[in-house]
Amino acid sequence: MKKMFVAASIVFALLPTAGAAQSVFDGTWKTEVSSIDFPAKPSVFVFKDGMYECKTCATPVLVKADGKDQKIVGNPYADTLSVKIIDANHVEMVSKKAGKVVAKSTYSVSTDKNSMLREYANHSAANAEVVKGTTSYARVAYDKTGTNQMSGSWKAIKADKRSDNGLLVTYKAEGTTMNMSTPTGESYAAKTDGTDAPFKGDPGTTTVAVKIRKNTLEETFKRDGKAIGMSRMEVDASGKKAKVDWIDNLTKTNGNYVMLKQ
Repeated sequence: MKKMFVAASIVFALLPTAGAAQSVFDGTWKTEVSSIDFPAKPSVFVFKDGMYECKTCATPVLVKADGKDQKIVGNPYADTLSVKIIDANHVEMVSKKAGKVVAKSTYSVSTDKNSMLREYANHSAANAEVVKGTTSYARVAYDKTGTNQMSGSWKAIKADKRSDNGLLVTYKAEGTTMNMSTPTGESYAAKTDGTDAPFKGDPGTTTVAVKIRKNTLEETFKRDGKAIGMSRMEVDASGKKAKVDWIDNLTKTNGNYVMLKQ
């Protein structure tokens, strides 16, 4: 999914309040990049015998690291991946679907081998918006048998920057229906009684189920009927700030971040 748990980033909430024309969630919200708390579980990458393997990806990845498009299966966002080793400290990865680039990332390991920067451009948005940004990683463990400095375990520690179209989300309550939309073309109109509603604009998410408790909105995201993750947004007393906690069932990770009403 293209939410904060895939690097990813969408939160939804609408809460009709008694006697009020608007819910506390109505309006546009923006994630504070500096508040993003990444999962404690590290990512594990392996470069060996001319192959690249991602041991912690939601979809298993094991392809030749020869810079050519390699077929991958089970990923709703891409059907090929190319892994190009630029040098011992730099790797470029490009994902495509039906021949079209949907994501490009460049990984740069520091000279002391203890930190890494990922620069990315995500082209998978339904409306062709491109989300760009950089994320910093810290080394957790070395892979002494690896053939590239990227080989090993890494923990994301900081979202250095991300374009606004990957940070904004807008909500609008209409009776018992919650409407959500993002600049990248994702949207839904869901009843707040926990029944499944279509989720548009994300090939990895087919439906969402929404429940509201006071100033908290909980969404369960599903793919073909199976729950793949959830998000819980709680608005504070000021009505201007919200904390978001999320869980990704596919990678068995979780994290949180803060949003401010614009």
